[in-house]
Amino acid sequence: MILDAFKLAGRVAIVTGCDTGLGQGMTLGLAEAGCDIVGVGRKIPHDTAERVQALGRRFVSVQADLRHQHGLDDIVNQTVNQLGRVDILVNNAGAIRRCDALDFSEQDWDDVMNLNLKTVFFLSQAVARQFIVQGNGGKIINIASMLSFQGGIRVPSYTASKSGVLGLTRLLANEWAPHQINVNAIAPGYMATNNTQQLREDAERSQEILYRIPAGRWGEPEDLKGAAVFLASPASDYINGFTLAVDGGWLAR
Repeated sequence: MILDAFKLAGRVAIVTGCDTGLGQGMTLGLAEAGCDIVGVGRKIPHDTAERVQALGRRFVSVQADLRHQHGLDDIVNQTVNQLGRVDILVNNAGAIRRCDALDFSEQDWDDVMNLNLKTVFFLSQAVARQFIVQGNGGKIINIASMLSFQGGIRVPSYTASKSGVLGLTRLLANEWAPHQINVNAIAPGYMATNNTQQLREDAERSQEILYRIPAGRWGEPEDLKGAAVFLASPASDYINGFTLAVDGGWLAR
């Protein structure tokens, strides 16, 4: 039955940045579909852990500063040591800095690029190596953005990094498909999260954004559950290198 293809019972997913917002929403969706979760971030995501465990799933917290690439192999090792395997990686952790391009600092450039793009590549590499050792493939889901398709304003390093995520998703899909590794991305639209708080508090800018969204509302973390489960499940086995927009119709406008 087709619904069985969406089930994730017995799978283990590593999710970065799952303490709040989109990361928490996707984590809960994966857990509801049957996944055990390894949450990676600088702090222990107590609320997410409790909600995952309330669903009867296991939750392991791995503390790591993902702005730096040392220790990424240890994330995979801890996952395998505690839960036996890894089947899914969701590269969700990200950062954004807002400033006019004329005044943008090198530090703001490097901080965003290191987390949003460099760590995405090297953590994907570490997980893919484990997939190959296990011998039965795996799923990698990167988090892109509307600014993977558009330029935006006042967020040069974010736009560059998310454009890079779209391209990197395609490259990794091309190289790793022979190993039964699917690499895809989700491009959230304008979502009600910490990253968009400044925009939502600006009444004029918020109204401009809402006017452009056919659905007529800001997205919520729960809106990403279905896309995450689909791309993590056998239902998407023949989808590779694709970036799925979950945007309320923004790109269609």
